[in-house]
Amino acid sequence: MAKVFEALNWASSFLKKHGRDENAGELLLRHYTKMDRSRLLAELKHELDRETENLFREAVLLHAKGKPVQYITGTEDFYGRTFCVNEAVLIPRPETEELVFGALKRMEEFFQRQKKLDLLDVGTGSGVIAVTMKLEFPDLTVTASDISEAALHVAEKNASRLGASIHFVHGDLLKPFIESGKKFDIILSNPPYIPVGDLAVISEVVKDHEPHQALFAGEDGLDMYRRLMDELPFVVREKALVGFEIGAGQGKAVAKLFQQTFPNAAVEVVNDINGKDRIVFAAINS
Repeated sequence: MAKVFEALNWASSFLKKHGRDENAGELLLRHYTKMDRSRLLAELKHELDRETENLFREAVLLHAKGKPVQYITGTEDFYGRTFCVNEAVLIPRPETEELVFGALKRMEEFFQRQKKLDLLDVGTGSGVIAVTMKLEFPDLTVTASDISEAALHVAEKNASRLGASIHFVHGDLLKPFIESGKKFDIILSNPPYIPVGDLAVISEVVKDHEPHQALFAGEDGLDMYRRLMDELPFVVREKALVGFEIGAGQGKAVAKLFQQTFPNAAVEVVNDINGKDRIVFAAINS
């Protein structure tokens, strides 16, 4: 049986040889030993039991073949909380945390003392936006929708685990709400925005494992934004805040779509921590 440090060394060199992040070995071993980082490092000379070692080795092999660590462990952290993920949903990313942070900040400024607000998360996936917004601002009434029933099951599980009261709706973009006549104060979304032509150049870890329905959106990656702009006027209140995550380089195009749809809106393109345009907010006050 291998000691902890031997297992880590093997994983590091094996993953490096296969062009993967060598630090993934530590994440996987922490998952199977149920140890945090400080405890794992304190027990480097301890022997792993046979079952843990076998599970760990199998997981390293899977990751070397391209399966994301998050789909192996079934979890990913987002805004300080741990969410369940599987291959029915996108893996949450730090850029989406910036959408949540920006929305919370702008909500307080835009709506000031108004507490009872209705928020919709369109294409919720694992539910990270909806759940986080509800937990960070409990007075919100939150609805989350997705076209994928499998994704909604994951989102419902996360809401239940984390104690967030959310209304889930199965449907295509804003159609269920147009049909029901429901209107919202805040609409957030991280829709598909990768041009289909990029399929050849994106990482195999992404394209072979994450759901294409949640990734790709037509020739220029803007198809979902165009559809959302057609539908938004029917579901936003007279005073509303809308925020979309976008692909780098799409800021001007999405801002233009907003201005065409809501000529009086204050539209803002926000760069992410890496200086790339990543979020577009529109404050509508008609």
